[in-house]
Amino acid sequence: MTALQLHKDLSRIWGSDKGWRGIFTTVNHTTIGKRFIVTALFYFGVAGILSMLIRAQLATPASAFVGPDVYNQLFTMHGSIMMFLFAIPMFEGLAMYLLPKMLGARDMAFPRLSALGWWCYFFGGAILLVALLVGAAPDGGWFMYTPLSDKVHTPGINADVWLLGVTFVEISAMCAAIEIITSILILRAPGMRLDRMPLFAWYLLVTAGMMLFAFPPLILGSILLEIERAFGWPFYSIDKGGDPLLWQHLFWLFGHPEVYIIFLPAAGAISTILPVMARTPIIGYGWIVGAILSLAFLSFGLWVHHMFTTGIPSMALAFFSAASGLVAIPTGVQIFAWLGTLWEGRPQLKLPMLYLIGFFVVFVIGGLTGVMLAMVPFDVQAHDTAFVTAHLHYVLVGGFVFPMLAAAYYWLPHIIGRLGIFRLGEAAFWMIFVGFNLTFFLMHLTGLLGMPRRVETYSWETGWAWLNLISSIGGFVMAFGFALFVIDVGLQIFLGRQASRNPWGAGTLEWSMPRGSPVYNFASLPDVRSRDPLHDEPDLALSLARGEGWLGMARAGRRETLAVDPVSGEARSIVILPGNSALPFVMACCLAGFFLSMLFSLYPLAPVFLVGVTVIGWMWLWKGGRTRDLGVIEAADGKTLPVHDEAPQPPAWWATTLALAASGTLLISLLFGFSFLWTVAPAWPPQIRMEAALGELIVAAAGLVLAGLGVRMATTAVRQGAGPRARGLALLMAMAGQALGVTALISTLILRAPPPSGHAYAAILWILFCYAIFHGALALLGLAFVFLRGRRGYISARRSAAIQSVQLWSDYGSVVTLIALGVGMISAVV
Repeated sequence: MTALQLHKDLSRIWGSDKGWRGIFTTVNHTTIGKRFIVTALFYFGVAGILSMLIRAQLATPASAFVGPDVYNQLFTMHGSIMMFLFAIPMFEGLAMYLLPKMLGARDMAFPRLSALGWWCYFFGGAILLVALLVGAAPDGGWFMYTPLSDKVHTPGINADVWLLGVTFVEISAMCAAIEIITSILILRAPGMRLDRMPLFAWYLLVTAGMMLFAFPPLILGSILLEIERAFGWPFYSIDKGGDPLLWQHLFWLFGHPEVYIIFLPAAGAISTILPVMARTPIIGYGWIVGAILSLAFLSFGLWVHHMFTTGIPSMALAFFSAASGLVAIPTGVQIFAWLGTLWEGRPQLKLPMLYLIGFFVVFVIGGLTGVMLAMVPFDVQAHDTAFVTAHLHYVLVGGFVFPMLAAAYYWLPHIIGRLGIFRLGEAAFWMIFVGFNLTFFLMHLTGLLGMPRRVETYSWETGWAWLNLISSIGGFVMAFGFALFVIDVGLQIFLGRQASRNPWGAGTLEWSMPRGSPVYNFASLPDVRSRDPLHDEPDLALSLARGEGWLGMARAGRRETLAVDPVSGEARSIVILPGNSALPFVMACCLAGFFLSMLFSLYPLAPVFLVGVTVIGWMWLWKGGRTRDLGVIEAADGKTLPVHDEAPQPPAWWATTLALAASGTLLISLLFGFSFLWTVAPAWPPQIRMEAALGELIVAAAGLVLAGLGVRMATTAVRQGAGPRARGLALLMAMAGQALGVTALISTLILRAPPPSGHAYAAILWILFCYAIFHGALALLGLAFVFLRGRRGYISARRSAAIQSVQLWSDYGSVVTLIALGVGMISAVV
């Protein structure tokens, strides 16, 4: 097959549907990544406009530009959009666009999951944006502290918009985390060991892992607060055994890792761009990887850093203060590795490098003020002042926006195949850099002079007037700089000169692709032997285009890429990816219906949409698979491999494991909340508690033993090639066992639990039992799915991936059932 014919065939197989249909059905990672990036940039512009309105209000004392109610919506939406609708989605888009190209793959591990994530982001962001336009935007701060955000103090739907809209967007983030981790671990080019991965991939792997464990506490906190507002279950109400500080703990268990979730992808871009600009390999690859892992670990032990003024015991203050200072060490390791690389190389002051210099200046100042705030005596003085606002912006704008601007100019030639022809980028940089420092450096001073955060006006006597006026002028200068950046990018897209394949002389795989990147990425996949394959093999791009690598063929209309061993990078299987589908869009519509039903108190409609989600999910899974074994098939000249669902630990197994890890984090957060309230909240334990349910516990334990034995017998029967009868009987036994467990949970909840609206104790137990019922029902659905798939011939000794995943769900459902009943039993007698 000629290279041209191969290109045509692969383009037909991997391309999106034509016309308007393609808008709703495409699952290609390049398209989805671009959608994330463009939508995130739109929200960045919206948040920027809101910030200018804030600065206009604060420019002069006693300003009447906007009233206090509107001002509250402005700063709440500014922070919420920047955090949830710009920073995280921008990282997701960059990851989805670049990762397969950098790793030598043709797509992400779960293309439909990527598409679902974008549609959830689109609909969730639309809820927040429409609320802003109609004057019903959230107004309790981007952190939604209770009791300010409860039904008494925020009686309208403003807080509900935040809780439901942000939770909808968080579904997108969880989809992205599972997608990114799985893709990095197993969808790499053969030979790309972990120690040969681009540093950018390491950064994204760790960031996605942090998202997997940081977002569940916030999701839980948001669910609890929405249930309290909608149904009166008192999780945060002091008079009924709740505590507003529980919200702060759950929020900042997410919130402080969130800072590093935002910073690390940008640091990955720096570690990719800077050595190219310096024309030398990066110094300290292993040290940087160690620093990334250390930073991720430490970030989960710092959440009380934001709560130093809430009455924390002195020992805890000392611990969290020390931990907050300690986190500067791995950050410093990265900074010095970058500086050492510049010292070792021959830096070129091209446009991406200019923005990286801006990053060094701004981020280091933000880091130094962060160490100041980590010290308890200073934090007590500066807490909730403009000093904290200035520090936050120096860290986030310096640590994310400046590197993302460098990344935009660095990767634009790859995305659009054109180079800039004007020097507007330099002018934009100086306006952004000078305007930013003029705005936020002076806010350190206003904060030290005592100006609180989130105030809409002040008097002349405070002495803040001139500082605020200059800050506002700087803010508008910075805004003009961003506008100039947009104009420059637009001119580059439409008028820029044609770029060469690798205009920067980089060594990573994405620059081996033709300009504009084909939908299939690589005509054949490379065999990687170093961290910079393009430097070692200058003709690699031509060789891959001729189909001389792995999978240099278009076979049976299938979308094929390779899966490798997570550590060694040895090729393990051929992954057959699904094609274009409208199911992600339809599922996102059902989820949107559910969230809107909750928002407008149409509670009877909400279960209807959940049924729709279940049906779509069933169809999603049913469409995959085959009724015959393929065995080993050709992967390259003289090399054969099995397809992914006939190999151990396929992508679905990884997705299941990661999803259960996230769910387990939510469960741990719920148990933490229960323990926290039991320890510190007044009137605990209440007089009316759950009755001991020993009978239900025994029934559930027996049923779950039956479920565990049944699913293992079914797995063994599949692997040994036993007939469908033996496998079916074992699965029926497992379903009966899970049904007993769910029945025991429901019986205990209805017959023995006190009403959930009376006390936080009962409310949390109801949530715990509902969580267990949900997972038991999922396990039942999974077992029924495998049972029916087996009867249709989709399962065999080779094709056992589905039953492997269902076994994990079944075992987890059994464990959480016993945990729920055990916690209920213990709390009844202690």
